[in-house]
Amino acid sequence: MARWCYRHRLVVLLLWVGALFGLGFSATTAGTDYANVFSLPDTDSKSAYDLMQKAFPNSSGDTDTVVWKVDSGSVKDQSVQTRIQPALDKIAGMKGVGEVTGPYSGARGAAQISSDGTIAYAQITFAEQANAVPKELVQKVVDTAQAARRDGLHVELGGQAVQRVEEPPGGIAEGVGILAAAIVLFLAFGSFYAALLPIGIAIFGVGTGLFSTQLLSHATDIPDLAPLLATLIGLGVGIDYALFIVTRHRRGLQRGLDPEESAVVALNTSGRAVLFAGGTVCIALAGMLVTQLRFLDGVVIGTSLTVVLSVLAATTLLPALLGFLGPRVLSRKQRRKLENGPEPERTDNLAVRWSAAVQKRPRRIAVFALVVMAVLAFPVLSLRLGATDQGNDNASTTTRKAYDLLADGFGPGFNGPLQVVTSRGDTATLVKDIEATKDVARVAALPPTGGVTVIQVVPKTSPQSVETDDLIDTLRDKVIPEAGATGHVGGVTAISKDFASVTGDRLPLFVATIIGLSFLLLLLAFRSLVVPLTAALMNLIAAAASFGVLVAIFQWGWGLSLLGLGKEGPINAFLPVIMLSLLFGLSMDYQVFLVSRMHEEWVHTKDNARAVRVGLAETSRVINSAALIMVCVFLAFVLSGNTGAATAGVGLAAAVALDAFILRTALVPAAMHLLGNSNWWLPAWLDKSLPHLAVEPAEEPAPAVSDGPSSAVHGFVRTTDGEPVEGAAVTLLSAGGRQLDRVESLADGSYIVSVPGPGTYLLATTAPSYGSIARHVAVTDDPLVYDVELAEGEVDAVN
Repeated sequence: MARWCYRHRLVVLLLWVGALFGLGFSATTAGTDYANVFSLPDTDSKSAYDLMQKAFPNSSGDTDTVVWKVDSGSVKDQSVQTRIQPALDKIAGMKGVGEVTGPYSGARGAAQISSDGTIAYAQITFAEQANAVPKELVQKVVDTAQAARRDGLHVELGGQAVQRVEEPPGGIAEGVGILAAAIVLFLAFGSFYAALLPIGIAIFGVGTGLFSTQLLSHATDIPDLAPLLATLIGLGVGIDYALFIVTRHRRGLQRGLDPEESAVVALNTSGRAVLFAGGTVCIALAGMLVTQLRFLDGVVIGTSLTVVLSVLAATTLLPALLGFLGPRVLSRKQRRKLENGPEPERTDNLAVRWSAAVQKRPRRIAVFALVVMAVLAFPVLSLRLGATDQGNDNASTTTRKAYDLLADGFGPGFNGPLQVVTSRGDTATLVKDIEATKDVARVAALPPTGGVTVIQVVPKTSPQSVETDDLIDTLRDKVIPEAGATGHVGGVTAISKDFASVTGDRLPLFVATIIGLSFLLLLLAFRSLVVPLTAALMNLIAAAASFGVLVAIFQWGWGLSLLGLGKEGPINAFLPVIMLSLLFGLSMDYQVFLVSRMHEEWVHTKDNARAVRVGLAETSRVINSAALIMVCVFLAFVLSGNTGAATAGVGLAAAVALDAFILRTALVPAAMHLLGNSNWWLPAWLDKSLPHLAVEPAEEPAPAVSDGPSSAVHGFVRTTDGEPVEGAAVTLLSAGGRQLDRVESLADGSYIVSVPGPGTYLLATTAPSYGSIARHVAVTDDPLVYDVELAEGEVDAVN
């Protein structure tokens, strides 16, 4: 497939450009139809909502609030009324506004003025829900209301529709993330064209994914959070997957391969790992379905579709683009060096030295990494799930100012009233009992409609406080039953509490599902029981540490002001499910790229220490570069203006950084050194019964062997001082890494290995006290004399 895409590159490029622009035109023409559908069956707040829908079927429009405050005097003063009332009348006459209820008219107007007379509010009911109200209308309402301001008169607005127009323009976070990624790529590659390739692949993958998701929103319920999360994960994986393949391709070019052959080899090695890694991400995302929270179904559709298209772009469009660029994916300096012949393998870089250090001190490094992760995970013990509201917005926003004014004038609980919905029983007794309940500020029963009575309960505490949660439990478990009434507690605050409870209850099943599926995939890929178990444990450690960082920042408020993200509060209830899906998927990516290289070396040499060392030395640099890019992309979503996306961005950035820089670079290889050959243990009966999943390319057939070897390689293994090395393992490998012969050097250091025929082979030599070395050897029809010199602690990194 890679060769076909390379040779028919113009066709492939035109198909992708046509798909992107075609989907873009269709999506733009059709518009969006995102729907935030929360379905919490078998919960008390859902029962309350169902009763409300029967009694008040027309109260579906979004309700926002205009709040004003005077520094002196009263909001009842004529000078204040003559500025506010005309603005409210003008808003009421706008097309799309259903009703405006103010404090200066109507029977309930007086209740909309604070007890000290300095704060008042009016409610604006739109004809549509918040996500369907045109932004132009909302902006017009905001401008009209705020035009009534003057010295000493403050006017602010709150509500979901107003919050939407407060968000920064779309695309800022994505643009900043892409720019940061481009800078990292240019520094890593030193080539402008090579840096552009991963960016281009990510744009095509994310673009087609977002347009497809937008079109699907007309056919199924997809929340408006889905495209934001799809962009977040799509940019990350799209750039990373292309980075892995381009890195392998550049390495092939530097070794002297023809550009087409290098691209084919890169896709047949790293491309396979990309396919496998993309599959693991989609499986981790699909794990959200077991929670049976219908709100998340659309998130799974949007994010999984974007990941699939990003993988497809990396495995089809990328080889086509490599065909257009040819050797220009290398920097000018690298191309000039290549004119003098292939570059020799470097064995003295930082990755190689670090790999040797991990092998030398695995226990010390593992303990240090575990201590760091444990310290970062400690705050997770105080994790509290809930829902953020406009009280968590930035202090400079009008929604946050309106929230604080309402709390000052009418009490902290005014921003999150409870609704006790009853259909049978003594309502009067129930109202008295609720009034007498601790932490209740005000109670008001609305006139019954259709046999349903709604009792508005304003708590003394804020919607996010623990006391409000306790009040909801008290009303449900004690007050309503003791009053002899049949009732349910609803409202936004109660729904948020139930959503957090349901999510918390289903979280263990969700975690068990994605760990189980990941375990099965890694078992099939690497034919080992220990490697999948290690990966599962590392994923849990990474999750605990990343949530510890989230709790410290967003729940405790450490450094929150530096990020410009407003006020601390509980962690959004839906965030653990979404974050764990993305985290487990991305963690599996790094695990696959790291362990696949180790497994390749283990299959060829059966030397665990060498396999772990070489695998880490060859993949750590690209994994760390990929992680750095993801961290930049995720942190850029702090600029999105969406609290949920910003929280997910910070959490995922922390998770990826910890996973790549501590777990995959230190703890995993250290643990694998300590475990030794047991890393690759799999019972024979299980090995026979499991299907084979080819993450690595199939081995080339062994050369035909005549009655005897066509030739041989022989010589001596000596130290740098000329002393013979006895017992050194000398292995002859094919160009693809297949083991052909293996011997141990004799007392005088001599060895001889059989060669099946003329050609280029890899001769790997290792001795416990000295380290190892591997070099390519060219054998003709005659025996080749080749002496090997081992230095203490020497490490090679030959692929």
